[in-house]
Amino acid sequence: MRVLVTGATGFLGNNIVRALLGDGHSVTAAKRISSDPRTLDGLQVQTVDANLTELSQIGSVVGDVDLVIHAAALIQLGWSRLSQSRTVNVQGTRTIAQACRRHGVRMLHISTVDALAASDGITPVNETQLEPAKPECSYVISKREAEDVFLDEVANGLDGVILSPGFMVGPYDWRPSSGEMMLAINKQWVPFAPAGGSSVADVRDVAAGVIAAIEHGRCGERYILGGENISYLDLWQQMATVMDRPKPKSVLPDWLAHTAGCCGDLVSKLTKNEPQINSAATSMGQMFHWYDSSKAKNELGYQPQPIKTAVEDAWQWFQLHGYDRRR
Repeated sequence: MRVLVTGATGFLGNNIVRALLGDGHSVTAAKRISSDPRTLDGLQVQTVDANLTELSQIGSVVGDVDLVIHAAALIQLGWSRLSQSRTVNVQGTRTIAQACRRHGVRMLHISTVDALAASDGITPVNETQLEPAKPECSYVISKREAEDVFLDEVANGLDGVILSPGFMVGPYDWRPSSGEMMLAINKQWVPFAPAGGSSVADVRDVAAGVIAAIEHGRCGERYILGGENISYLDLWQQMATVMDRPKPKSVLPDWLAHTAGCCGDLVSKLTKNEPQINSAATSMGQMFHWYDSSKAKNELGYQPQPIKTAVEDAWQWFQLHGYDRRR
């Protein structure tokens, strides 16, 4: 099968490309001109530099493939860059979905569990639960709107499926993405972990779930691709153990998280450059992002494994590429 993957240089996209090649598919990787060229080194893929918001550009590429996996996204866990997030996440999704519908090409849209409701820390959330929504930061707003425009195209005849990954760990995290947590713990002792938790999976298991959806995903349906529902404290302690670093001792109190977030917002106002620590990010860290992947397990054969191996492999990969020496 000829498959177009957008966001192929990203964390999940790169692992999807490798899984597709392992299954014998022909892959075309759509990327930005500014993308890190190392991410696709040694892979037998055709690359195209395409503006995903331009129908004339993406339409010609879509017309030459049998399937599109749309994994490209702008992740901005803050209040800034909403317009840019909408351009990339919403308009990009609309443009690709329209091209797929017009050419009769099946499309898998990689969304996120952040477009779903937050958990109460007891019961995991499923695909039908949209409220209460998470903080209306640029990422949450744009990814929710991206799902809406995608489903509009499905209603108009697109053969499309939504896949919603949780937090992922593993190799080929070039930017890095989720690996920022691990590298921060390696850099210096972090006494507090965020008070919330996440549904954590090996990125390679998530990629396998995406591949399974090619054949088994039902049109118009959403599938959560989560993993172990654990606290950030447990996750950070596992990471510290693998890296032989001091473990965080306790969770971040809400008042301290709020204070840190407000300080970040003030810096953003003064400098017009929003830091990673802002009130949207700290609020997300204090929440529980726990999800139920039963639907994907039953319909796609999704099989997330315990994350211990993923954490170990992620650290080995970071060491191999010198990330552990960056201080």
